[in-house]
Amino acid sequence: MSGTATPREGGAARADDGVPAPGEAGGIPRGPGPAAARPPLVAALRDAGLAALVAAALFVPMVGLRTDVGPSGGGLFIRTRWADVAILVALVFGLRLAVGLWTALRPAPVARPGRAALLARVGVFVAPALLVFALVFPALPGTTRYGLDLGILVLTYVMLGWGLNIVVGLAGLLDLGYVAFYAVGAYAYALLSTTFGLSFWVCLPLAGVLAAFWGVLLGFPVLRLRGDYLAIVTLAFGEIIRILLINWVSLTGGPNGISGIPRPSFFGLGFSAGGGPGSFSDFFGLEPSPTHRVVFLYYLILALALLTNLVTIRLRRQPLGRAWEALREDEIACRALGINVTNTKLTAFAIGAMFGGFAGAFFATRQAFVSPESFTFIESAIILAIVVLGGLGSQLGVALAAVVLIGGFEAFRDLEEYRMLVFGGVMVAIMVLRPRGLVSSRTPSVALGKRRAVSGDLVGQGHG
Repeated sequence: MSGTATPREGGAARADDGVPAPGEAGGIPRGPGPAAARPPLVAALRDAGLAALVAAALFVPMVGLRTDVGPSGGGLFIRTRWADVAILVALVFGLRLAVGLWTALRPAPVARPGRAALLARVGVFVAPALLVFALVFPALPGTTRYGLDLGILVLTYVMLGWGLNIVVGLAGLLDLGYVAFYAVGAYAYALLSTTFGLSFWVCLPLAGVLAAFWGVLLGFPVLRLRGDYLAIVTLAFGEIIRILLINWVSLTGGPNGISGIPRPSFFGLGFSAGGGPGSFSDFFGLEPSPTHRVVFLYYLILALALLTNLVTIRLRRQPLGRAWEALREDEIACRALGINVTNTKLTAFAIGAMFGGFAGAFFATRQAFVSPESFTFIESAIILAIVVLGGLGSQLGVALAAVVLIGGFEAFRDLEEYRMLVFGGVMVAIMVLRPRGLVSSRTPSVALGKRRAVSGDLVGQGHG
């Protein structure tokens, strides 16, 4: 009778609703059970074998075959390096196997409040220590011209990373064309200074304003785009700017670029290796040295980077910064709360582009020459890698990532042709061990009472 309880095997009762249970006569036949999971070693070997096959397909044409000039210099011949290919494939297989076994056999992570508190206390002193080191670096014994140039390069990428962090880290908008704003700032200063004779200090804000204007122009067409589509459009925008710089020969000089860009001055005092009246060394009674200009450029980019950091931190605590973070977490909820998503996106693009323009103006005055070759997609990829490696939304993480990426690339220079391979392997290892970036915790922009760090796992990455 329907609706009555009938006993089941083992004494348990079920409601008799007239529908046979799965597996019973007239019921739905049971499907096959879930497949047994492969043993960790078998799965890791299979994964490592596939990785080795992909590596072999890449390394055979790239490493195994190399063209060299013949002994008599009359032609080219192909030299094979199969031993190098075998070593590289074996390394890929071994490393992938180790990663697979470590991922499968490692114990479940256990929360360690003491360790987290220790890292939080140590992190409080990292940023001030880095700032003090950056301030005294030129005065440290043993600091060479190469060290100063490397420091300027690292600080330039720190500034670019902090600028892109506004767009990607805070607002969650994936931008693959950030180098376009870098190029706009550089060419804006180059054209204004060489054509109208304006000084660096006059052109610097103008370069930032022009870059912000182009950021708004990019923002309007992509207001309704998200994720991969947004990335593709921003990538195309970066390529459009580069091709425009190459083909507009009458304005930009085309592939030859613009040379003779004026250097910045210190309150009207120029820097000359030979000294002379009106120079920096003559005014302060110092021995003329080309190092004075390099040290001045170092402190100039340090001041610009610190300005970028200060403005970003202040904006993050303002309603605009909280709107960026709300947009990153959930755009639909952001609209439901009455936040103007259009203005929020446009301000993120404009402010991030403005700092890119500042960095571009500094790049132009430092090099005294700009050309389209300096603003390729690889620059955007490096800046984005700095932001992702450091931790999206983390100011300290971006600075550490710039030191690791740019400084580490120089540290592996002695490895010559294998430098990129070793450096790429190190980057992969860091991302495997620290998938949320070097600094995975975030400080909340608004807190009731004491501010406590929030785990990066609880922070949205954004969907563009």
